[in-house]
Amino acid sequence: QVQLVESGGGLVQPGGSLRLSCTASGIIFSIYAMGWYRQAPGKQRELVARITNTGSTIYADSVKGRFAISRDNAKNTVSLQMNSLKPEDTAVYYCNRYPVPLNFWGQGTQVTVSS
Repeated sequence: QVQLVESGGGLVQPGGSLRLSCTASGIIFSIYAMGWYRQAPGKQRELVARITNTGSTIYADSVKGRFAISRDNAKNTVSLQMNSLKPEDTAVYYCNRYPVPLNFWGQGTQVTVSS
């Protein structure tokens, strides 16, 4: 079955770090670009970062220099290293295919940055 499972979120103080992981099952993972998205309360879901099948990366301006996306095709995983976290990073984080998402979203993982 097709499945997206995100993990690694939690509560962290401003300036702290978290590493998010996503495991994709039931798709031909290695041929797709993948993205990390986030959605904060009252806001639209936005793309945070994406990585192509060959490892080329782009980032939203708001996270450049602080976040790093990576993938391991052998493990069907995509990760997001998040450093120097700010309160405005608080959101539910999701992984999905890019640019065309799959027709569903996983449960996401909550990231809360607060002192």
